[in-house]
Amino acid sequence: MRPSFDTLLSLLCVGSLAILASTGCKDPKPDPQPKEEVASEPVTVKVIALNDLHGHMEGPSGKVALAGERVEAGGLDAMATHLETLRAKNPNHVFVCAGDLVGGSPLISALFHDEPTVEAMNTLGLDFLAVGNHEFDEGVEELLRLQKGGCHPEDGCQGKDSYEGAQFSFLAANVIVKDTGETLFPAYGVKEFGAVKVGFIGLTLEGTPDATSPAGIKSVSFLDEAETINKAAKELQAQGVEAIVVVIHEGAEHKDPSAYKDINDCPGLVGPIVEINEKLDPSIDAIVAGHTHQAFNCEIEGRLLTSAKSFGRVLTEIDLTIDPKTGDVIEKKAVNVATTRDGVLDEPMAKHISRYRELVRPLAQKPVGSVAKDIRRATDDHGYSQLAGIIADAQVSATSAEDMGGAQFALMNLGGVRNDVSYAGSAAGEGDGVVTYEEVFSVQPFGNTLVVLEITGAQLEQLLEMQWQGQDRVRLLQPSSQLTYSWSETEGDHIDPKEILYMGKPIDLKATYKITVNSFLASGGDGFPLLAELKQAAGGPVDADAFVDYLGKNSPLDVKERRITKK
Repeated sequence: MRPSFDTLLSLLCVGSLAILASTGCKDPKPDPQPKEEVASEPVTVKVIALNDLHGHMEGPSGKVALAGERVEAGGLDAMATHLETLRAKNPNHVFVCAGDLVGGSPLISALFHDEPTVEAMNTLGLDFLAVGNHEFDEGVEELLRLQKGGCHPEDGCQGKDSYEGAQFSFLAANVIVKDTGETLFPAYGVKEFGAVKVGFIGLTLEGTPDATSPAGIKSVSFLDEAETINKAAKELQAQGVEAIVVVIHEGAEHKDPSAYKDINDCPGLVGPIVEINEKLDPSIDAIVAGHTHQAFNCEIEGRLLTSAKSFGRVLTEIDLTIDPKTGDVIEKKAVNVATTRDGVLDEPMAKHISRYRELVRPLAQKPVGSVAKDIRRATDDHGYSQLAGIIADAQVSATSAEDMGGAQFALMNLGGVRNDVSYAGSAAGEGDGVVTYEEVFSVQPFGNTLVVLEITGAQLEQLLEMQWQGQDRVRLLQPSSQLTYSWSETEGDHIDPKEILYMGKPIDLKATYKITVNSFLASGGDGFPLLAELKQAAGGPVDADAFVDYLGKNSPLDVKERRITKK
């Protein structure tokens, strides 16, 4: 009996590899292919986060609550030391910022278009910046320059030969360039630590157009936060990234501030980030928040939700334990750490700060006027701010001459007032009551120009009604001394036109008035689009310069009467 073909083939397959290759025989015991070994032990990654630095390089930059006590913290020389301590705990670390790293900054950073702060963060090893609304203060093109480098187109490279740009990545998942449909900056970044990957989705609040000058952001649009995050999360998962952190410039407030005793408290939060959190895909493990300048450390819906106050006074330390086989976060915890100044301050960072302090000193310490007492930014029970009212006085004073527009009154937005004017002298030694240029700049750091607009009495009533912007958000415009108004919390209309008084008399709804506002408001900022529709009568000086001039003519400056009344 002749052997079958299959039998002959099996006998041949016992032979040489050459026969094996030529016949297509399969090795009954193939050599195992070497496989990349996957670590079986969980991997812990440390995320270090801050938010809302606003260019506050010098310290201390304020106090924070620790166990019911108030302690001084802040300054990048102190932050550098704390960062070193935190990084030493785990070689797997990432440093992120949830927006407003720059913008609304002190003179030491703002005079140089915030380049000193970006340079400092290069030194500190920031990995990702989720852009915030204040990153757009000088417009999209300036923000691109901060990332890419190059001297300022008008002021050049002040105090140095070049500006190299940011060595960290800007993220902007929900900022879309209208002409291309692409994101202005990448939507997310990924960091790998051995066998595990961690994705960071960065974005700003959808309401950025209401919080920055519309004129500088005409080329971009801002998308819904939750929808953007969920889309980006799906893209990351498709790339095998299961550990996902959202870094977002949006925040919340404490529902009961009286229950707040420590930067790690979470006595109850209310605000946009809480609502966004409820809409997020379960794949999101943690949210690093900002914008509201609050400190909190919470776990909501099984997800970490943290914020590190503002001005560099707090860092958030987040530890994620990740299963290397699945890539999932299996354990997570967070703690807020105050950047106290009781340890050794970082000498190289101190030298960086000192260098820019010397460059700015001649302008910063120039006396421009005096005050008789502290003048506060905060509003009273009626919604009136003493300082904002005085700033409005300064603005109408600067534009009341016919050749400057002939303004009759002014309105100031409270968000444009960033600090108090204090009676006590500073460490610079100018003396009690003396106001320096740097103090004025800390109050009005945005460099807005003044604009005189024509407005009818009926439009003025409509404008004041726009102060009620939904979701319990009220933005009361602060008037100069020529204008007063009353308001109520009743349903429907809050303003009675008979109680809008110009020079003590009810406004004429048919008459046309000339009103001064800053350029931010004039372009429709803070949710007042009506102002962008008005006819411009004239342009004026920079707002801070108008305040300096007013101080010089009216020192010592004292508190003025209330111009807003709650019925």
